Amino acid sequence: MVKEADALTEAGYDVTVLYAYWNDWGTRLDKEMIPTKKWKAIRIGGDPVQKKTAYFISRLIHKAARSINRSSGGKRFAELAIARSSYFLMREAKKYQADLYIGHNSGALPATVIAAETNKKPCGFDAEDFHRFEVSDDLDDPDVKLKALIEDRYFPRLNYLIASSPLIAEEYRKLFPEKSPAVILNVFPVDGNVPEPAFNPHKPLKLFWFSQTIGPNRGLENIVSALQNLPDIPFELHLLGYLQSNFLPAEQNLNIYFHEPVSPGEISLLASQFDIGVAAENNVPYNRDICLTNKIFTYMQAGLAVVASDTSAQTQLMAMYPGIGSIYKKNNAASLADVLLQYHQDREKLLTARKASYDLARQTLNWDMEKKKFLEVVDKVLGQN
Repeated sequence: MVKEADALTEAGYDVTVLYAYWNDWGTRLDKEMIPTKKWKAIRIGGDPVQKKTAYFISRLIHKAARSINRSSGGKRFAELAIARSSYFLMREAKKYQADLYIGHNSGALPATVIAAETNKKPCGFDAEDFHRFEVSDDLDDPDVKLKALIEDRYFPRLNYLIASSPLIAEEYRKLFPEKSPAVILNVFPVDGNVPEPAFNPHKPLKLFWFSQTIGPNRGLENIVSALQNLPDIPFELHLLGYLQSNFLPAEQNLNIYFHEPVSPGEISLLASQFDIGVAAENNVPYNRDICLTNKIFTYMQAGLAVVASDTSAQTQLMAMYPGIGSIYKKNNAASLADVLLQYHQDREKLLTARKASYDLARQTLNWDMEKKKFLEVVDKVLGQN
């Protein structure tokens, strides 16, 4: 969302972002980031510190709506059940007279369409995930039912749909063939502060992984197991994110280092001091199998060799750009250990992969290229209205 708001502002559009409180650490990063932007940001739906009453009301509405929605089999109060701030977002978005309304998550989808239709303007949606299957693959799961209903109700009313990976676009195209989703990858602007990869002939190989939180079911257990399979090989594992308590066992005897989250614009430079970025995605639920996370593109921007699990989306990407790293069998510690051992033994191969990754991010897979596609979509929609 931030990248799109920046791109639209740079292109001469007047941009207003309506957003909601999510957590404390996100709020801290917002306070650092928002003053540096040329677009306006307005937080709605309250928060637990400064606007407690609105926050309490939003939670009460959301909780009641979710309860009714589940008891009705996902059919009633879907718009209020989809997110805590949905009621306030739907109410506020209609007040803003815009030429185009854009949504960026399931919770914002109803408000985006309703505001656009109220003001008789076009709207679009950026599907960063295959939302109906981002929590479960069970068709009877309440989250699946709710998100499927919201998508079925509001996607047909969009003027454009964007997806963040080719396979997500393919799935939405099957469901909504008239939409022909455009693919805009979740890549990043070129960071001129990131140095070219340097040869590491003898030092321990440094692995890097990041996410909002460091916790279970993210493939980290597999990385730890792989390193435990290589007890005589010097590796360091660097993890960036908020650590969930008691996640990693204390007796693992590995060199694991934890880094607290930094602003998105600082991650590439931080990551550039490491050697290998591990994209340890699982394939369950289905969204994880077909999404391309921001971490894999961050690794490229940082000039890291990419070691990726063989989800469908990552296998497809690595087949297109095989020089940037290696694929391993997901949830298979031995397979990952074999790949890491190869890079330890062949440091020239490691450097070649790092350089290929670094060059690809600067020449092709970066936001400077992708934002042109995004702006073309926006210009086309506005030109038709």
